[in-house]
Amino acid sequence: MSAELVFTSRLARIEDVPRLRELMQASIGKLMDGFLDPRQVEASFAIMGLDTQLILDGTYFVIEQDGQLLGCGGWSRRATLYGGDHSAPLRDATLLDPAHDAARVRAMYTDPRYTRRGIGRRILALCEEAARSAGFARVELMATLPGEPLYRACGYREIERTGSEVGGVRVPLVRMGKVL
Repeated sequence: MSAELVFTSRLARIEDVPRLRELMQASIGKLMDGFLDPRQVEASFAIMGLDTQLILDGTYFVIEQDGQLLGCGGWSRRATLYGGDHSAPLRDATLLDPAHDAARVRAMYTDPRYTRRGIGRRILALCEEAARSAGFARVELMATLPGEPLYRACGYREIERTGSEVGGVRVPLVRMGKVL
């Protein structure tokens, strides 16, 4: 019988960036297997990753157990739907209007050794609560294929199936949304 996973959550700090990037690399590299072919997994690194603006905005969470980083994710009041610091063409820092726009859930990653233990659900709950407190009535996100089942289970619905092309390789994505 395995021990129950007890974790804590907090807002990410700039000094967390190296550990966050390491977790993201492991998550992208391992959790896409079975959903994408090796070329698509490699292309995913170009469109996914950490957007440090989320940390600076105070909207990015980490999940830890005894100081070990298990997962991370955040929300945003900015127009960017997905992408990291290295994917500048995908980024738009325009502030959204909570009266008309949906907040964004962004950059959700779980350590591959700790999947299916409630970490993703906890991050989503933190993001949704914070977005609701900021006046947003809806949230949207861009799901990867491995993330789609979690988001569906948490009440998100498909808006459109889309993708992003990197060097002639198409990475499938699903835009999803939820009313808070």
